[in-house]
Amino acid sequence: MLEYDFMRNAFAAAGVAALVSGLVGYFLVLRGQTFAGHALGHIGFAGATGAVLIGVPSVWGLVGLTVAAGIGMGMMGERVSDRDVAIGVVLALSLGFGLLFLHYYTSFAAQATSLLFGNVLAVDRPTIAVLAGLGLVTVAALAAIMRPLIFASLQPELAEAKGVPLRFVSTAFLAVVALAVSESVQIVGILLVFSLMVGPPATAQRLVGGLWSGIALSVGLALAEAWVGIAIAYYTDWPVSFCIALLSALAYFVSRGWAPHRSPNALVQVPREPV
Repeated sequence: MLEYDFMRNAFAAAGVAALVSGLVGYFLVLRGQTFAGHALGHIGFAGATGAVLIGVPSVWGLVGLTVAAGIGMGMMGERVSDRDVAIGVVLALSLGFGLLFLHYYTSFAAQATSLLFGNVLAVDRPTIAVLAGLGLVTVAALAAIMRPLIFASLQPELAEAKGVPLRFVSTAFLAVVALAVSESVQIVGILLVFSLMVGPPATAQRLVGGLWSGIALSVGLALAEAWVGIAIAYYTDWPVSFCIALLSALAYFVSRGWAPHRSPNALVQVPREPV
């Protein structure tokens, strides 16, 4: 299997995307913002198709609009009900724009299918370099806000009382999520972005009580699901994205059976002196 260049490229690209997705996705699930992460992928579809329409590489349109949308979502504040309604409206509008752009640039239709469902076997070395660069930026940005993010995620009322700028933390974090979503989309596609961004973190939070051990398990599960999914696809000729999504779902449902009465967020232990 690893004798082929395209398979080695697939494992490398999937490894980068899974590592970032497992890391960032852990906090996405912990903060209850999975819908925002899902919406960012759909918004990126409009960015990618719009970029191609004006002659810009699709990946930069995807990243640019997704990051802008993430910042906008963060600035909406912490009121979940109002924010989710606004996100839902923007999500539908962005898909509409994506279809409009495809209407005027029909030759991009084949690439749009890969964008929606992923095509990791077509990843080349330049794309891996872009993914690696985005991954480094994403991890560095997450590390920069890690301490206030942990505090704001686990004890938001106390964090606000201590002077932690919750809106800034939320905005910065969703910008980080946007970068992670842009990477995950390259592997599993927009419609299955939950496979790496939500499945492994949700499973980890059901099985492990510690914060750092949970993050480590989330990353490990994401890597395992991505790489095993590629191997299964190679030997069965099934779509890679389907295999990854199937493994992600199986792991999560097994974790629910293993710990049926546990609330994922309740398992995470508050670290000492978070700020």
